Amino acid sequence: MQHIGWRLRSAFMALPFLLFALPPSTSAQEQPAWQVGTATVGELKYRQGFQRFDYVNPDAPKGGELKLTASGTYDTFNSLLAKGEIAAGLASPPAANLVYETLLKGSMDEIASDYGLLAEAIAYPADFGSVKFRLNARAQWADGQPVTPEDVIFSFDMAKAHDPQKEFYYKHVIKAEKTGDREVTFSFDETNNRELPKIVGELLIVPKHWWEGKDASGKQRDISKTSLEIPMGSGPYRVASFSPGATIRYELRDDYWGKDLNVNIGQNNFGFLSYTYYADLDVSFEAFRSGNADYWWENRAKRWATSYDFPAMKDGRIKREELENDSRNSGVLVGFIPNLRREKFQDVRVRKALNHAFDFEELRRTIFFDQYSRINSFFYGSELASSGLPQGRELEILNEVKDKVPPEVFTSEYVNPVGGNQANVRNNLRQAIALFKEAGYEIRNNRMTNIKTGEPFGFEILLDGPTIEVVALPYAQSLRKIGVAVTVRSVDDSQYTNRWRNRDFDVMYSGWGQSLNPGNEQAEYWGSESAKRDGSQNYAGISDPGVDALVRKVIFARDRDDLIAATKALDRVLLAHQYVIPSYTARISRIAYSTKLVRPETLPEYSTGFPLIWWSRSAEAQ
Repeated sequence: MQHIGWRLRSAFMALPFLLFALPPSTSAQEQPAWQVGTATVGELKYRQGFQRFDYVNPDAPKGGELKLTASGTYDTFNSLLAKGEIAAGLASPPAANLVYETLLKGSMDEIASDYGLLAEAIAYPADFGSVKFRLNARAQWADGQPVTPEDVIFSFDMAKAHDPQKEFYYKHVIKAEKTGDREVTFSFDETNNRELPKIVGELLIVPKHWWEGKDASGKQRDISKTSLEIPMGSGPYRVASFSPGATIRYELRDDYWGKDLNVNIGQNNFGFLSYTYYADLDVSFEAFRSGNADYWWENRAKRWATSYDFPAMKDGRIKREELENDSRNSGVLVGFIPNLRREKFQDVRVRKALNHAFDFEELRRTIFFDQYSRINSFFYGSELASSGLPQGRELEILNEVKDKVPPEVFTSEYVNPVGGNQANVRNNLRQAIALFKEAGYEIRNNRMTNIKTGEPFGFEILLDGPTIEVVALPYAQSLRKIGVAVTVRSVDDSQYTNRWRNRDFDVMYSGWGQSLNPGNEQAEYWGSESAKRDGSQNYAGISDPGVDALVRKVIFARDRDDLIAATKALDRVLLAHQYVIPSYTARISRIAYSTKLVRPETLPEYSTGFPLIWWSRSAEAQ
C-alpha cells in the first residue's frame, strides 16, 4: 500500500533546495558574476558551454503517443491559481508542467543543481540580498512573441496575489523590476537566506500579454479565476484536445523555441501525451491491464504481489521494475495528521496515545507483503533524520533553544510502539488508556470520556479516495477497543482538497516530501504564521516557538554541516511533539510499463526520468 498520492510524488520532483555554492566574491563596486546555473552541494557538474545532460539519449526519436491515467477530475487550466483541480500536465511544481516553463531547470544526476532555461544566466551577490536573471534571447511564447522581463514580473506578482502558499513562500522577495532589456532583478528584505535565488528560479512564467488580452469570444481574461480556455505557454507541448474533467491530450510543438537547448536535448520525446481520468484506482489499473494506458506507478503492495498475472504481463508486452532513483535525494513523512485547531488534539498525551493504537506490524504481515517500513522521522530515508541522542553541533543547537523545546529531546530517542502480536497490542492499548487518563479522560460505558465535560472522545479520518481504507479501518477498530469512536470517510479529490484547504477535518491522511537541503519550505510546513492561513501545507496547525526557532536555524544554516545538524534538531523536536501518527513507506518506485516505451539504459542517479527522457518504440522504428 503506497501512502503518497500524485501530488506528493510530483512535489518530490520540484522540492526547494538550499544554495551552498557561493558565487565568486565581489566588492561593493563589482557586480556579481553571471553563472550558467546554481549548485547546492559542491560545484556545478556541467560547465559553461555544456552540450547536454549525461543521462539523456541525444538521439532519442520524437513521436509516438504516451497514454496515462489520472485520478479524480479537473476543472481548470490556470496553473497560477490556488483554486480548483488543475489538469494533469499543467500542475505546479514546474516539473509536472508541459505548457509553461521556469527560469531555471534542474539536473537529475546532481542532488540539487539548476541550469538556465528561460533565463540563460543567473547572478547574485555573496550576501544573497538579491538575484538577477538574464533571459534567453530566443525564448518566446507559442504565438511568437518574446518572453520578456515584464512577463516574469507579472508572473511573480500574480502568483503572490492569487496563491496564498506562494505569497508566504516569497514573502521575503519584496520587489521584482526590469533592470535591462532581457534582465529582471528580485530584491530581498533579508540577507544570507541562501535559498531565495533558487526558489525564485523555480517560478512558473506565464504570458502577460495573453492574460491581459481577450479570449476568442471577446471576453476579457481573468487570471484570478479558474478557466478551461486552452492556455498558451512557452513550453514544449500545447493542449491539442480535451473533454472537461475526463481527458486531456497534449501535442509536441514543432516550433518550440527551446527544443535544441542544452538542458532539453534528449527530452520531451513523445509526440503526444494523453491523460484519461478515473474515479477509482482499481478501474485505472484495469485500463492499464487492458492496454488503454502505457505506464503504471504501483501504490498497493497486495496488487504488486498478486495481480500481475494478466496476459500482457505473461507474454512480455508489460515490463515491471523496482527502482530506487526517485528516493535517493529525498526524505518523507506520511501518516495520520490530527488537526491541532481542534481542542481535543492539543494535548500531546492524547496524540501519543493515538500512536499506541496503530499496529503497523500486523498490517505489514497481513496486507503489505513485507514491502514497507515504519516511518520514524520527518525526514525518513535521508541523512537528515535524527537518531539516538543528540550530539555535537546538533546538541549545541538544541541547547540554544533549550527553554523552548520538550526536555525529553535531550534524554530519549523517538521510538514508535511495536505491535504484531497479542501481548504487544494489549500492552500498547494499556499505555494508550494511561495516557488518556493523564490527559483527563476515563472510560465510561465503553466510551473514552472527558472527565470535566463528559464529552466522548471521537473523530473522523478524512481520506483522499478509498486506497488507504485498508489501513484506516483496522486503525479505527483498534481505537474503538479503548472507547474512541472513529469513523473513516473517503471523498473525491476535489472535496478532499477543499476540506484540507479550509481546515475542515479532524484527522487527515497525507504527508510531506523533503529534499536533502531543506530551507524556506519548512516555515510553510511547520511555522506559526502558516498555521493561521487556510491552504498552507501546515496541515496540523503547528504553532510552537521552539519549532519556529529551529526552522530559522535551518533556513540560515551557515554551511552543509550546520544544515544537517539543525535539521536533525528540528526533526527531533517535531517527533517529540507527536504531531503525526507516522505510517509507512517503501523507498522504491514500483513501476510497470508497456514495452512500447523505451528508457535510457542508465537512468539518472536521482530520478527515473519518466516521462521526460523516455521515448516511444514506434518512433524509434520509424
